[in-house]
Amino acid sequence: MSADSSETRKPRAFKITEAESGAAFPVRVIPRASRNEVEGITGNALKVRVTAPPVEGAANKALIELLAERLKVRKSQIEIVAGQTSRHKMISVVGLGPSEVEARLFEKE
Repeated sequence: MSADSSETRKPRAFKITEAESGAAFPVRVIPRASRNEVEGITGNALKVRVTAPPVEGAANKALIELLAERLKVRKSQIEIVAGQTSRHKMISVVGLGPSEVEARLFEKE
């Protein structure tokens, strides 16, 4: 592949990065949705819908539960490291590398 290829000029918007004890990635949460689901990629973040409202941490709790189920890890392995009160959050997953997180997020159910 040459240095001019479109792959080297155009960086991937959504990126799962390596963190100190696992992986981290950005999420955009849509609260009060009709169902809990990982919808796909929007901009530079994973788009996740949760039925819980953004009140008293309910949407954050639902997000952690959904991601734990999808990634096949304990809820205690997932942490919201930034954006506690925002729709845009940074998620940290302990014990999984970026490639494993990506494979589990996007595997066909």
